[in-house]
Amino acid sequence: MTIQAHLVELERKHQTLENELHEALVHLSTDDLQIVELKRRKLMVKDQIERLRQNSDGTLH
Repeated sequence: MTIQAHLVELERKHQTLENELHEALVHLSTDDLQIVELKRRKLMVKDQIERLRQNSDGTLH
């Protein structure tokens, strides 16, 4: 998998988690632990995206 393809996949995953988090926050019955877990997973993906971008040394546009 190329770096660009990996970035696209991570960004898609980040957006999916964002959507899941939004839905969880809208529903009052959502468990707080589930919300915390979604936020944690989303942050992990964001960190992966940032590391991949930094390691590519600006070769991606």
